[in-house]
Amino acid sequence: MTKWTAADVPDQEGRVAVITGANTGIGYQAAAVLAGKGAHVVLAVRNTDKGNAAADRISASAPHADVAVRELDLTSLDSIRTASDELRADYPRIDLLINNAGVMMTPKGVTKDGFELQLGTNHLGHFALTGQLLDNLLPVEGSRVVTVSSNAHRWGRINFDDLQSERGYKRINAYGQSKLANLLFTYELNRRLSSKGAPTIAVAAHPGTSSTELTRNLWPVARRPVELVWGLLSQTADMGALPTLRAATDPDVRGGEYFGPGGMGEQRGYPEQVQSNSSSHDEAVAQRLWTVSEELTGVTFPV
Repeated sequence: MTKWTAADVPDQEGRVAVITGANTGIGYQAAAVLAGKGAHVVLAVRNTDKGNAAADRISASAPHADVAVRELDLTSLDSIRTASDELRADYPRIDLLINNAGVMMTPKGVTKDGFELQLGTNHLGHFALTGQLLDNLLPVEGSRVVTVSSNAHRWGRINFDDLQSERGYKRINAYGQSKLANLLFTYELNRRLSSKGAPTIAVAAHPGTSSTELTRNLWPVARRPVELVWGLLSQTADMGALPTLRAATDPDVRGGEYFGPGGMGEQRGYPEQVQSNSSSHDEAVAQRLWTVSEELTGVTFPV
């Protein structure tokens, strides 16, 4: 079987790619590859100092790279609204929206709007951003919304009775719920796009076990042993970015597909189309989550 690598990314000249959380990890690696292939890449990041440093690194490695930085705090609906307004004005054409940013297993906390931190950042923030940028993708043939999920979706459950984990909070459960929400959102968005005959598709990806900063929020007593095991199992961030890049650029990709590492347990390896669990394909849950997400964020979609 052919191994799909960054060398397989087609020419991206003339395309505009917006990537959240692109100052580090797999988001940075995906941004660097897309910029190197000719795309105008927008790093949508919470910390613009780190974003500018990332843009400088990309430009140093690819002198002709076209990279911009925009401030985006996914824990704030006001910040998402401001960023979306600026992006819509600056980029009438958006070819790729890559919903990459995320937090993992944080201590109990809430976003600026009172949402549980992991659900609010990983799902609701990206839901609101996508809804406000979609008008700029819809006229663009071949445009895509790529949302990064995780193997953690397999233990996730959407608890509508306590969606914000107010009655009981477990980091691992809240993370699983947010990653399952990413897939439910992707599949429901693609169904809606398809039903309207839109040229835009929605696709998902996951990086397997990759060496990034996500473990920084683990309990201090557990962090060191987890990082040791993680280091033995994980692959580099540039390998972890390949499923995202394939979902974003492979011309054979179809809406509603899901990409991850092709090795054992989808932990590492070259990107292949993979299958998510049955819960992620529950259309009734997806539609209910969509409705709740609209109510919580105040964002409705043009599909």
